[in-house]
Amino acid sequence: MTETKSSSAGSAEVWITGIGLATSLGEGLDANWDALTARRVNVDEKGFAPYIVHPWAPVNLDAQIPKKGDQRQMEAWQRIGTYAAGLALESAGIKGNKEILARMDMIVAAGGGERDLAVDSGILNAAAKGNSAPGFLNERLMNDLRPTLFLAQLSNLLAGNIAIVHGVCGTSRTFMGEEAAGVDAARIALARISAGQSDIVLIGGSQNGERKDLLVLYEFGDFNLKHKFAPVWARQENAGFALGSAGAFLVVESKAHAIARGAKPFARLTNVVADRSQRKQAGAVKVTLDNLWSKLGKLEGDGAIITGATGAEPATSEERSFLGEHPDFAVRATGTMFGHAMETQFPLGLGLAALSISRGALFPANDSTGLEIEMSKPPAQIVVVGAGHWRGEGMALVEAIK
Repeated sequence: MTETKSSSAGSAEVWITGIGLATSLGEGLDANWDALTARRVNVDEKGFAPYIVHPWAPVNLDAQIPKKGDQRQMEAWQRIGTYAAGLALESAGIKGNKEILARMDMIVAAGGGERDLAVDSGILNAAAKGNSAPGFLNERLMNDLRPTLFLAQLSNLLAGNIAIVHGVCGTSRTFMGEEAAGVDAARIALARISAGQSDIVLIGGSQNGERKDLLVLYEFGDFNLKHKFAPVWARQENAGFALGSAGAFLVVESKAHAIARGAKPFARLTNVVADRSQRKQAGAVKVTLDNLWSKLGKLEGDGAIITGATGAEPATSEERSFLGEHPDFAVRATGTMFGHAMETQFPLGLGLAALSISRGALFPANDSTGLEIEMSKPPAQIVVVGAGHWRGEGMALVEAIK
């Protein structure tokens, strides 16, 4: 097991002042909240059968990406992220504020870009027939792939497009590493603001889950949910995740900076801790989660847990064992409602935690197993949990501002 990495507020208190959500349930905070309240789930069981995905809800891209040329040069995952980032800036009241945007830092959690399926299929079909000439693969790749595809595959181009479209021009970092990347985006942002190295940071990520190449990739590891949708906690007999298309971005800033510009906070980001257990022995995920829990800070009890539990095994069963030791905390699994958005899942959880605190209620349970219980009083503390489908663990403490 690696040493736990922690980032907690020190000299500077850190507030979440903007939330941008563009998911399978809709765009914006009200649309997503209304869908959660109605226990609505948007899944496609036929378009990628036998695999299940949560498709992105249609939006008017012009609202956040006004130039058609910008839209055309982005792949779907970049459009999703750039759109959600615009919503976050709008939510924080800084969209178009050139003075703040010019020095606003950005930390993006991103995966790899998208493949040209037509070219890949043509090469595989030709290779399957046999008798390929020497250098066949290199020749086809050189001749068939469009040059701009390689640009669309660069992970740091999401940050680049956000800078171009929205004018976020401070320092920029892009983290890769599936679920753990989302945890570290929040952890580093909190550390920088706490240390006085940043005043305001845009963090988040995006994923296009409607990709046949991704489904094939995860099928090699037997990670995909197949045939029929079920809530995350009801997948023991049919383990796996349903990929979700989603963009989730947050604006986090120092209390002093927020007060100076008259910003109204959603919640406080108090601590973020991360680890990466080797998972060589049964129970390793639970041991790591126990360790992270002990490092979050003072927990009052009667709070809530928003988890990005994937449904993949054995990680989900081990996380469920951990959750069973904290019965005073009402649990919500985002994977049931939004699907699994990999790098984006942890920022999504942070956004939902801050939104719940700001609205004085935890959204209703959506679970057939009884693990998720209702919460009658307003949550003052919400722990966001992320246990990667095969590696990487993290937690964050989001609190009401007193």
